[in-house]
Amino acid sequence: MTYQVHIIGGGLAGSEAAWQLAEAGITVRLSEMRGLEPTAAHKTEQLAELVCSNSFRSDDDTSNAVGLLHAEMRSMGSLILREADKHRVPAGSALAVDRDGYAAGVTEAISGHPNITLVRERVDTLPDGPAIIATGPLTAAALAEAVGAETGEEALAFFDALAPIVYHETIDMDVAWMASRWDKGDTKDYINCPMDKEQYLKFVDALLTGEKTEFKEWEANTPYFDGCMPIEVMASRGLETLRHGPMKPVGLDNPKTGRWPYAVVQLRQDNALGTLWNMVGFQTKLKHAEQVRVFRMIPGLEKAEFARLGGLHRNTFIKSPKLLDTSLRLKSRPNIRFAGQITGCEGYIESAAVGLLAGRFLAAELAGREMAPPPSTTALGALLNHITAGGDATTYQPMNVNFGLFPPLPEKVRKADRKRGYTDRAKSDLATWLKT
Repeated sequence: MTYQVHIIGGGLAGSEAAWQLAEAGITVRLSEMRGLEPTAAHKTEQLAELVCSNSFRSDDDTSNAVGLLHAEMRSMGSLILREADKHRVPAGSALAVDRDGYAAGVTEAISGHPNITLVRERVDTLPDGPAIIATGPLTAAALAEAVGAETGEEALAFFDALAPIVYHETIDMDVAWMASRWDKGDTKDYINCPMDKEQYLKFVDALLTGEKTEFKEWEANTPYFDGCMPIEVMASRGLETLRHGPMKPVGLDNPKTGRWPYAVVQLRQDNALGTLWNMVGFQTKLKHAEQVRVFRMIPGLEKAEFARLGGLHRNTFIKSPKLLDTSLRLKSRPNIRFAGQITGCEGYIESAAVGLLAGRFLAAELAGREMAPPPSTTALGALLNHITAGGDATTYQPMNVNFGLFPPLPEKVRKADRKRGYTDRAKSDLATWLKT
C-alpha cells in the first residue's frame, strides 16, 4: 500500500496521531514492534496498552489541569478519550478504564480505519518521507541510536515503576472498607486498608530493608521521575513522607472506629468487572518475592493474591527544547516529528495529547497550510510550550500537565478563584483558536 505518512509506534501517542491524520483523509502506515518483539514492560500486542496505572487521572475540567486537557482533547475528536469514555470504570472524579477493553477498542478502531495500515514491524532507521516517531520511552536500541546519530545528543533517561494489581476476592473486606476521601459525592470508589502507628512503622521499615532490583552499571546514575516514584524511594525521604503522600489518611473515616487511621493504603478498580484493583501510588522496585511478603503486611491484604506485581523499566526521552521546533519537527530533519513520552511529556493523557498535536500539525502541512500552535493559555498549548521551549535543555525533565506551565492570571484574580480562572480562560482561548 502507498501511504503519505509513516508513524512509528502504536502506543497512545502514535495511535492518536494516526487517527487524527486518517480522519483528515491522509493515508498512514503505522508500524508497531509488539507482535514481532516484546518490550520490557508491555504484556499484550494491543495498541495503546496501559502499562502502569489504569487511570488517566482527574476528569475535572473546572479546577484541574489534566481534566482540562481531557476536555480539550474531546473537543478535537480524540480517539484515546473516546475509547477511555467507553470503557470507564468507577474512580470518583478520576477517569479510570478497564485497560483490556480500552486497548481492544483503540486497536479495533485503528485496524478498521480505511486510511490506516497497521504493520507489525521494527523500524531501525529514520524515514525519508513525512513521519512521526512515537516509540515512547522504550524505543528500540537501533532506532534510538539512529536518533542520537542524527541529533548528536545523548538521550536523557529516568526510571519508571509499575504498581501491583490485586485480585479483589483476596482482599479482606472485614478489615478494609469502600470510601472516597471526605465521602466526596455519593460514590465510594476506593478500597481503603487502614494502619495504626505500629503497623505503619513496621511497614516503612520493611520497605526500606526489603531486597530491591539491582541496577545495571549503565543505569546507576539515572534519575527517577517524581510523578512515578517507587514507594520505597519515597519512604527513604523521611519517616512521615508516605503519610503525607500515597498513604495519607486525611478525610477517610474508618466506619469501624469512626476515626481517621494513622495511615491508609488505597486500591482503585482496574477493570470493568471489578475483579482487579490497583494499589494507588505503590510503584516499586522491590523484588517480586519481597513484594508479596511486604505488601501482605498491609491490613486487609494479608492473604492478597496479585494479578501483577510491580516492576521497573528504564525510560528515555530526547532534549526536546533544543531539538524540536514549535510544531514538534526535528530541526535538523524537518520531515520527522516526534510525539509522546519520547519528547519528555509524562503521563498517558499528555502522551496522547502530543500525538494529537503532531498529527494535526502534519495534516495541516500536507494540506499546504500552516497551523498555529494552540495558545499557551490552554492545556495543550502549555504542554507543547514546555516541550518545545522548556528552558535549558541540559536540565529538561519529564513533566505532567499542571497549572504551573500556564501563563499567570491577572493579579486581581483571588487565590480561591485561580484554578477556575485558568480553566475558564483556557476554554475561551481554545474555542477561538479552533475557529481559525
